[in-house]
Amino acid sequence: MFAEEFVVVDATSPLWNAARPFLDIALRIEQQDDSYLWHGWNKASIDAFLQKLPPHCSLMLGVWQVDAAQEQETLWLGCICEVVDGAVCSLRTFVALEDSRLPAIAQLEPGYIHAQELIRVTKGQVAPVAWALFTDKTTWDEWLLAADADGQPTDKGEALAALARQGRCVLLGSQVTHHPHHH
Repeated sequence: MFAEEFVVVDATSPLWNAARPFLDIALRIEQQDDSYLWHGWNKASIDAFLQKLPPHCSLMLGVWQVDAAQEQETLWLGCICEVVDGAVCSLRTFVALEDSRLPAIAQLEPGYIHAQELIRVTKGQVAPVAWALFTDKTTWDEWLLAADADGQPTDKGEALAALARQGRCVLLGSQVTHHPHHH
């Protein structure tokens, strides 16, 4: 899962407060054998996903916390994994991206325009984006923590595709195949 030389680019970013626990979980999964499951995630399925990616690419994640009382959305988690030959070699938050046309972190919204800008900047500064996921924290938690009752690995890709079909998240990037939606 992780390259021998794994780099955390901007560990002092405020977005690391949300990212750090997920890095810890990923490292725990990598250190266990293939029978270890964490909420439906296991090393074999993560490795299989990474091996299908282009030789040098990035994976992007943006999760917004919705405050209904204040009618606002705040970026809670924004990070980019750089993947080389099926191994994650670096992790950085959106704070590490520097571009005058990119809005300040506090101004980033989960809409298409900001998503396209984030993808453009990531392509120029990290690597082309194979997959980008933009969603709200409720949907993120539901997807991340979903597990089969029988203790088997979960098809997280299909679960995410189902959430996208419901309009609960947006998947973008060079690896997204466009299938007609059948209802």
